[in-house]
Amino acid sequence: MRLALGVAYRGTAYHGWQSQPDGCTVQDHLEKALSRFAVAPIQTLCAGRTDTGVHGLNQVVHFDTDRDREPFSWVRGTNRYLPDDIAVQWCSPVSDDFHARNLARGRRYAYIVVESPVRPSIEKGSVGWTFRPLEAEAMRRAAAHLIGEHDFSAFRSSDCQALSPVKLMREISIVRHGAYWRFDFEAVAFLHHMIRNLMGCLIAVGTGTRPSDWVAEVLASRRRERAAPTFAADGLYFLGPRYDAHHGLPTRTAGFDWLPGGWQR
Repeated sequence: MRLALGVAYRGTAYHGWQSQPDGCTVQDHLEKALSRFAVAPIQTLCAGRTDTGVHGLNQVVHFDTDRDREPFSWVRGTNRYLPDDIAVQWCSPVSDDFHARNLARGRRYAYIVVESPVRPSIEKGSVGWTFRPLEAEAMRRAAAHLIGEHDFSAFRSSDCQALSPVKLMREISIVRHGAYWRFDFEAVAFLHHMIRNLMGCLIAVGTGTRPSDWVAEVLASRRRERAAPTFAADGLYFLGPRYDAHHGLPTRTAGFDWLPGGWQR
């Protein structure tokens, strides 16, 4: 039997999603908890890997098991063995050919940034930070250059393992709520550090360090050294993947109703 899970986590304490020898990743903790509940080894495959410090609101994974248990039992039983900052949100049986990564039609991220002369303290890790004022229209003009199918090599980490740097960016939205800014990104897929590198450029434009059209020049150059430094992972949330409706998987979890700044989207 193949099952899909929706997992939410605060990424601050972990070395990203993907399993590592030190065992300090979200995947390591999830698979350990699943295996304890199933009393058998469980291996998972996720919809999208996240970096160190990045949070997940609806990370989707799938796994195969011969344990016949109700979906709510997988949720409650697995959560019993998970740390407080990781929790399974839902469980759903899926067809044997369901694949959390390959069948995703798109992936969504949100960056929450606070504009303040003083660095955040209570919100440390939950929000990004800029001490310079941001200009919304300048950033929106810059973001418009990134919509569509492009070679995003200029925003790609040197450690990226993607076969192609060409990705389809569907949407970038930028809104403000008081001192908080929310940047939403949706694409079919992303390169390693792509969003963090894009954010570095958008912040540079927003603070007036660079003009809006500079982002188009960076994109066309396909050279990472032409772009701004990588923005901190603080405040970056993986909202989750999108699948065709016939899979019947939830697109939201309780975490969507809380993001720094009080947004619901």
